[in-house]
Amino acid sequence: MELEEIQKRAYDNKLKHNFNVTDLNLEFCLMYGEVAEAYEAWLKKHDNVGEELADIALYLVGIAEILGISLHDEIVKKLEINEKREYVIVNGIPVKKGSADDINA
Repeated sequence: MELEEIQKRAYDNKLKHNFNVTDLNLEFCLMYGEVAEAYEAWLKKHDNVGEELADIALYLVGIAEILGISLHDEIVKKLEINEKREYVIVNGIPVKKGSADDINA
């Protein structure tokens, strides 16, 4: 299944169950809650981490569909940008080259 179809199915499921499709502030907050649930599941070594990550992804693609954004296209563009970036190690942390003078390297 392609990401575009997943995005549309996530949105259609929201409509089918009368879930929110207009209040983006609420959607971002609910997605944030799912991130917290995934982190807690990982931290406590529960076996549902994958399911919690899927919840995050479904909120993300749902938001993209609400906004009329092709998440697939945006991911491809961002991958291309990230692959071309150069990083320097500052205090053991990779920092994007040129970012705030490489954090005063």
